[in-house]
Amino acid sequence: MYFAFICTDKPDALPIRKAYRPEHLAYLNGLGASLKIAGPFTAEDGETMNGSLIVIEAPSLAAARDIAAGDPFAKAGLFSSVEIRPWLWTLGNPEE
Repeated sequence: MYFAFICTDKPDALPIRKAYRPEHLAYLNGLGASLKIAGPFTAEDGETMNGSLIVIEAPSLAAARDIAAGDPFAKAGLFSSVEIRPWLWTLGNPEE
């Protein structure tokens, strides 16, 4: 089952994001094949990162929550909110 993490950074949290980004990327890379897509949301300038979209495959919502909680960004308190939603990959799925 796929899950989308829709994460919004706290205001003025860009220094936290930059400080923990290497650990965050290593964590996501460590998820292996369960990580499907990931990338930051940006401000209108297209450069200033202010959130994240991550899609993973996990056996349950509880497992997805555990993955989200283990993210170094989450542990550092970067996010003002994290929404985890079951997601159906309908178009553009390279596995189909």
